[in-house]
Amino acid sequence: MYVIPYLMGPAGSSMSRVGLMVTDSAYVVASMHIMTRVGPVALQHMRSEDDLVFGLHSLGDLSPDRRLILHFPEEKLIWSVGSGYGGNALLGKKCHSLRIGSWQARREGWLAEHMLIIGVEDPEGRVTYLAAAMPSASGKTNLAMVESRLPGWRVWTVGDDIAWMHVDASGQLRATNPERGFFGVAPNTSPKTNANAITMVRSNTIFTNVALTPSREPWWEGLTAEPPAGLMDWQGRPWQPGSGPAAHPNSRFTVLAQQCPSMAPNWEDPQGVPISGLIFGSRRSQVIPLVFEAFDWTHGVFLGSAMSTETTAAITGKVGVVRRDPMAMLPFCGYNMADYFAHWLAVGRRLARPPRIFRVNWFRRDGDGRFLWPGYSENVRILKWMVERIRGAARAEETPVGWIPAPGALDTSGLDVTPERLRQALHCDAQEWLAALDDLGEFYRQFGPRLPAPIAQALAETQRRFRA
Repeated sequence: MYVIPYLMGPAGSSMSRVGLMVTDSAYVVASMHIMTRVGPVALQHMRSEDDLVFGLHSLGDLSPDRRLILHFPEEKLIWSVGSGYGGNALLGKKCHSLRIGSWQARREGWLAEHMLIIGVEDPEGRVTYLAAAMPSASGKTNLAMVESRLPGWRVWTVGDDIAWMHVDASGQLRATNPERGFFGVAPNTSPKTNANAITMVRSNTIFTNVALTPSREPWWEGLTAEPPAGLMDWQGRPWQPGSGPAAHPNSRFTVLAQQCPSMAPNWEDPQGVPISGLIFGSRRSQVIPLVFEAFDWTHGVFLGSAMSTETTAAITGKVGVVRRDPMAMLPFCGYNMADYFAHWLAVGRRLARPPRIFRVNWFRRDGDGRFLWPGYSENVRILKWMVERIRGAARAEETPVGWIPAPGALDTSGLDVTPERLRQALHCDAQEWLAALDDLGEFYRQFGPRLPAPIAQALAETQRRFRA
C-alpha cells in the first residue's frame, strides 16, 4: 500500500486544498506525482484534519460487477475500488477537484468547474483570460494548447481540464488550475491538431492503453497518416489493418504541465488569473451555431445549463448519441444540478463585472456531413472575436439565442471558408431550435420546484423570441 499526501492548486494559494490518499497501485502513485503536488509541499499546507480530503483506492479484482466509486461530501471522503482508470483512480482529479470540490465550493461560495483556462495575448501584448467548459473529447485540451494562425496573436495555457474560481475582494472572478499535469486523450492528437501536446509528450510521459511500434514507441490513431507496420495493439496483441483500433479510443498520456511549450509564465500564480470571459462548448453536428454570446450572466447560465453533446469514447454510452451535459459537469457535480444552477446565479450576483459568456460548437456539419468550420488552430479566430467583444470592439448581430458575429466581424483572412459556409455555421434554424427547446423543457421538468425561476424564465423567453 502507498500513502500519498497531495496538494491541489498552486503552493501558497489560499484557494488550494490538501488530500491524503491510500492506494495499492504503483501506476497511480507515479501518475499522482505528475498530476498533483505530492509530499512535503502538501504536508506544509495541512493546518488540521478538517482541511483534508481522504481517499481510499484499490484495484481489487478489476471486475466491473464489483466496481464502486463512492463520494461522501460531508465526510470529505472518497472510496474507489475496482478501477485503474485515471478518472476513478487518480483521486485528486475528478473525484476530489470536481465531485467533492463542487460540494465544498457551494458551501464556501466559489466554483469548481470542468474547465480549461487560457490567456489570449493580442499584438499589443495585452492578455485576456478565458475559461471554457467542454465535455471530454470535445476539443478542450486542443483549445487549451492551440497555436495561433493569426499574426501577433498567441494563446497561453493555464490549465486544460479543471478550474477553481473565486470572487476576490474587488468582485473579480479569478481562476487557478488545481492540477500539476495533463491527462490527455491520445487518439487524434497529432502535429496538426495539437503540436504543443506532441512536443511535450516526447519525454517524461506515461502512456496508457496506446499501441506500440516495433521499436516500442507509442502510437495511436491520428498520430500519423498511416499506421506503421508491426504494431502491437493496446492489449498486447499483434495488430493488422482492419482488426479494430490499435490504441484504445480513450487511451491517455500523463505529463507534467511544465513541459508544455505554451504554458503561461504565471500559471501557478497563487492569486489566480482574472477571468474576463467564459465559454461553454460541446460536440453537436446540428442546431448549435459556431459561436454566439449570451445577453447577460443569467442568460449565460441558462445556455450552460442547456448544453448537450454527442457521445464519444470518453463518455459511457453509444457513440454519436445526444445526451444532456449541463456546463460539462453532469458526471462531476457533487450535488443536485438545479441547486448547482442556482449557485452559479448566486456567484454572478457577487461579481462587480461579470465575465462575458459565450457558446461554441466547432463540430457543426453541412448536409453532406462535412464540417463547416476547420477547427483546431483556426479556432483562435473565434477567440479573437471574443476578446474584441469583451473590449467592446467587435460587431455582432442579435438572434433569439444571443449575439452572433456580424458579417466581416470574424477574421477569416487567409482562411479557405466561403461566406456561405460561414453563414451556415452561424445560422439559427427556428424549427430545429424550438424542437431542441421542447426537449430541454423535458429535462428541466425532472428538477421540479428546485429549478431556479430565472432559468425557467430564460427558456420561455427564448421560445417566445423564436416564435415572434
